[in-house]
Amino acid sequence: MPLYEYKCQRCGSVFEVMQKFSDPPLKVHASCGGALERLLSPPALQFKGTGWYVTDYARASQPKKDKDAEARPAGPEAPPAAKTESKPSASVGDK
Repeated sequence: MPLYEYKCQRCGSVFEVMQKFSDPPLKVHASCGGALERLLSPPALQFKGTGWYVTDYARASQPKKDKDAEARPAGPEAPPAAKTESKPSASVGDK
């Protein structure tokens, strides 16, 4: 059941009430008879279990490093690879 927070307009007291979603909001403070206002509060949401860690997400201030970028030259185009001539290998039967 959700926990709702109310504030009394007359005495200013703030308190929490556990209510069903289908329950109507409270209108009158039981202690002083003042009008009540339901307050908005952030949900108490907590992720538990494996994989829910702050470190699992990349930070915007630290871009990911490209491992292949370090091996590539820093020019617009990579230099052509050196060509080597290869001689045909001699087979066992050739003498």
